[in-house]
Amino acid sequence: MNTKTTFHAISESAWILGVSRNTVSRAIRTGALRATRCRTGLRVSSAELAKALQDGGAAWTTSS
Repeated sequence: MNTKTTFHAISESAWILGVSRNTVSRAIRTGALRATRCRTGLRVSSAELAKALQDGGAAWTTSS
């Protein structure tokens, strides 16, 4: 069984979620989206993106 986790850059995460890079960065900064610091920057796991897609991003895509 392969349980390898895939991580995505902020720009890839934004494309997958259908939002801007700024929205993803803001969600990471506020703690609404968890990211892992890698050598070349922040990465978001595919599991975290799946959770965000499942709830529709309600916690972080609404404008204030």
